[in-house]
Amino acid sequence: MENKLYVGGLSFQTTDEGLKDFFAQAGTVNSAKVIIDKMTGKSRGFGFVEMSSGEEADKAVEMCNGKELDGRTLKVDKARPMQEGRPRGSFRSNRY
Repeated sequence: MENKLYVGGLSFQTTDEGLKDFFAQAGTVNSAKVIIDKMTGKSRGFGFVEMSSGEEADKAVEMCNGKELDGRTLKVDKARPMQEGRPRGSFRSNRY
C-alpha cells in the first residue's frame, strides 16, 4: 500500500493513459486508474496510481502534488486503506 497514491482534482477528460503518462515523470508506474461513476459512466474526479516502489511514490507526491493536469490542479497523497463500514443503502432507524 505504501506505493499506491490517491489523486484528486482530476479533470473529467483525464484518462487512465493520461494519468499514467503524467506520473511516469516520477518513475515506473505499475497502474493508473481514473474512477468512473457506474451510473453515468463519467469520471468521478479522482483516481489511483501505483508506483513500482515506495521511494518512487514519495517522489511522485513531491513532484505531482499541486501541479496541473488537463487544466486542473491535482491533490496527490498516499492512499489509505478502505475503512470498514456499514454497507451502502443499509441505514435503518431503530425507532418505530
